[in-house]
Amino acid sequence: MIKVSHHSTVNEEKAVLSDWKFRQTEGEEWLPAKVPGCVHTDLLKNNLISDPFYGENELDLQWIDKKDWEYEASFDVPAELLNKNQIEIVFDGLDTYAEVFLNDEHLLSADNMFRSWKANVKPFVKEKGNVLRIHFKSPIQTDLEKLEKQGYNFPAVNDHSEDGGVGDKNLSVFARKAPYHYGWDWGPRFVTSGIWKDVHLRGWSEARIEDLSILQKNVTASEANLTALVEIEAEEEGERELRIQTEEIELIQTVQLKRGMNEVSLDMKVQDPKLWWSRGLGDQNMYEFIAEIRKDGSLVAGKTTRTGLRSIKVIREKDDEGKTFYIELNGVPVFAKGANHIPNDSFVTEVTLERYRHEIQSVVESNMNMLRIWGGGIYEYDAFYELCNEYGILVWQDFMFACSMYPGDEAFLKNVKAEAIENVKRLRNHPSIALWCGNNEIDTAWSAYDEDGGWGWKQQYSKPIQDEIWQAYEDVFHTILPEAVENHMPGVYYWPSSPMSDWTGDSRQHTSNTSTSGDIHYWDVWHGLKPFEEYNHHVGRFMSEYGFQSFPELKTVESYAGEGDMALDSKVMLHHQKNGRGNYLIKEYMETYLPEPKDFPSFLYMSHVLQAEGIKTAIEAHRRKKPYCMGTLYWQMNDCWPVASWSSMDYYGRWKALQYYVKRSFRDITLSIDGTNRTKIDIHIISDILSDMNGSIRMSLSTFDGTLLREWNESFALKSNSATKFVTLETEEVIENRDPNNIVFKAELELEGEIIDAKYHYFTSVKNLSLCKPNLKIEEVSTSSGKHYTLETNTLAKQVYVTSDLEGIFTDNYFDLIPGEQKRIEFLTRSKDQGFTKGIAEGIKVHSMSDFIKE
Repeated sequence: MIKVSHHSTVNEEKAVLSDWKFRQTEGEEWLPAKVPGCVHTDLLKNNLISDPFYGENELDLQWIDKKDWEYEASFDVPAELLNKNQIEIVFDGLDTYAEVFLNDEHLLSADNMFRSWKANVKPFVKEKGNVLRIHFKSPIQTDLEKLEKQGYNFPAVNDHSEDGGVGDKNLSVFARKAPYHYGWDWGPRFVTSGIWKDVHLRGWSEARIEDLSILQKNVTASEANLTALVEIEAEEEGERELRIQTEEIELIQTVQLKRGMNEVSLDMKVQDPKLWWSRGLGDQNMYEFIAEIRKDGSLVAGKTTRTGLRSIKVIREKDDEGKTFYIELNGVPVFAKGANHIPNDSFVTEVTLERYRHEIQSVVESNMNMLRIWGGGIYEYDAFYELCNEYGILVWQDFMFACSMYPGDEAFLKNVKAEAIENVKRLRNHPSIALWCGNNEIDTAWSAYDEDGGWGWKQQYSKPIQDEIWQAYEDVFHTILPEAVENHMPGVYYWPSSPMSDWTGDSRQHTSNTSTSGDIHYWDVWHGLKPFEEYNHHVGRFMSEYGFQSFPELKTVESYAGEGDMALDSKVMLHHQKNGRGNYLIKEYMETYLPEPKDFPSFLYMSHVLQAEGIKTAIEAHRRKKPYCMGTLYWQMNDCWPVASWSSMDYYGRWKALQYYVKRSFRDITLSIDGTNRTKIDIHIISDILSDMNGSIRMSLSTFDGTLLREWNESFALKSNSATKFVTLETEEVIENRDPNNIVFKAELELEGEIIDAKYHYFTSVKNLSLCKPNLKIEEVSTSSGKHYTLETNTLAKQVYVTSDLEGIFTDNYFDLIPGEQKRIEFLTRSKDQGFTKGIAEGIKVHSMSDFIKE
């Protein structure tokens, strides 16, 4: 018999089914299974397959998705639950094609990973010896039939069908499951099946509250006008009392319930609300709302929810240069600083609360305020959004469609509609949700209103099929999804596709790298082989994607490759690079910008520096153009397996150089030095805080051995929430015919006697700098507040890289150090329950770029 985790709320009993077994349907023996989980992870836990992430093992595991699988649980029902009038079984997530049987009675058929499923089991359940069986049909075999019926292939450029042994057949578009399961240009192909969220029995009598949502109609600092939306399921009709309360407010209303599902709304006002703010702008205040149903004074049912009160809008207004695209929070224009988020694992049930907390705390440590939940993954678990609420991280939420065209048959559209409504309703109480977006890159890929535009997709089809495919697109992204948002999360902005210039229904809809409206994905750097300097010349209103790759650090590479694989062109290294020529692109860019690394571990280090320098160029170009540009979200924050990719933090949560660079470039008040034009230096000051400031900039010129050549100060006044060019310096006047390969310019921003930012500028490419091997010293210092580390050098130490044997991060890393300066850093360990905590590093090693250069 399985263990049943038993929970009780007001007049409602819940039992979670937690012990399972599974087998391949073709008569194989039963084996223990972990639920939530999937077939791949269960096979691994039973030692029946090798580590999917090691070497080229991925290719040997493609047989799994061609088979049918069964999961089974036997259980007893607690008396308290069995005695309830209503008993149903609820599946929070089934992946994906499933037939469910209880005691040999067919309960339901499931066909959408992103939906929950439930069935009445009162007639079938018994006190002892119940057997629940779930038959998972192969998603590949199921969708091969759909493709044959369709008669033609849909575009799906990231569907690694050849790796999956199905030739050129793009099957991902037919299944409502995570698109990245079929492969991507940073991820493997593991098309999973299994029970990916909890299964539980739910028993109740008389009535229960299915949902409590707080719709925010108008929120200001003086008053919040809200509507509490309560979904009540009742056994019988009758008059009941509905109570809603939060803090000092309690509202009571008599409601007439009918049998079945009821939707009751109750308007309420909160005076002088404590507003929810994104990180950097204010506190993340949250309110708890309690709904209760009473009959004759007795409590019948109750439910609690938490939300933050805020006004959030996407402002799109015509101006002299086009049309704005920015988020306004509580009346304040917000410059969005952040990254794109993908699922943290190829097997999403392996993601723990600690891993989520590590990611979100890394976001906070990096001075970000937004993540884009990209449309090729999953609608994240509730815990992810709760952490975003807690830490003040805004969420750009895609629906789960990416880089593909989709069918438009009635069953598919009906399924999508149910999925959209359920997920909008599930997420609508989270104050972090800033906007919903229909899909990733499909509008621009198809470019319906530009005959020669797009990615060459539509040109593959006859005109009637083009029209059929585009009609399906419009049904989903211009009708079903916006209606789901408007009807169930009114007031929150819907944007059909990212990137897009405008929603016009003509050629003005599609974006380009020069669009002055909408959002832009700029990929000419990397995919287009353009130099980093091009980031300065292609700045749109909201930069929602751009990126550059690096390898993970050596410790991570050693988790998937052996000593004989440590070469750029080894089979394993090429397999853990899903972007075609990616490894060689890194090498080509490195040859342009950096010295030649002495060996493969040095190449890994140099790839970190290269990526960080490129994305720093982009981020600061975007921030300098505020308020024309009001958002910069680089690709990508994280990884789903250990791999060479665009991430700033690898699969194990280890920070690359980029994450440290981002932390510096995203400071709420920062300096930015633009030296794109070698004949001059533009120094900019950028502020995202909501108060004016006065301060000074200290500028200096030094040789690499620390000799101070000149130093001067200039004061400034800066308006709140703005960016300005502080000064332009002529390069020749600054360096005065000195050797540009041996001098460094430094600018420090001082406010109220404190240096809050410092930036360095070199007058030639890093590969040309006259770097000597420094004598780096690090000292551990104990104070009343704990330990920290100070570093000093005798000559310029470029890209100082500090490591520890313990998992964690330093408060700064990959920084430059000049003689006469003392750098102070702290070590933050990863704590399972608390995230980052101040700690003591063990096995510290200190390197600089000169240690990795080929002599």
